[in-house]
Amino acid sequence: MPPEIPPHTTDRFDDDDYPAYTMGRAAEMIGATPGFLRAVGEARLITPLRSEGGHRRYSRYQLRIAARARELVDGGTPIDAACRIVILEDQLEEALRINEELRRPTADSGGAAGF
Repeated sequence: MPPEIPPHTTDRFDDDDYPAYTMGRAAEMIGATPGFLRAVGEARLITPLRSEGGHRRYSRYQLRIAARARELVDGGTPIDAACRIVILEDQLEEALRINEELRRPTADSGGAAGF
């Protein structure tokens, strides 16, 4: 029988923000090089966590962001511009999400629009 994995360990791998991936594995997952990941880090698109030994660790969320930047760079966009575009896209998505939340009627308002 395989050893049982503690529940809190598997929960971490389900967490989009858990820094589970090494630089090599992260680069492989998004079809990039470790140098590309360092470059998007230097452009402050993502900031990987560091292990106790100083190695970079990436989360799934960070990998999605880096993959989007890679798509733009592959399309001919300079890396600094690609990083800025991805940051703006992420900010827009968050603003739209907040607007949607604010537009939903609350139970306290009874459906009246503040009147």
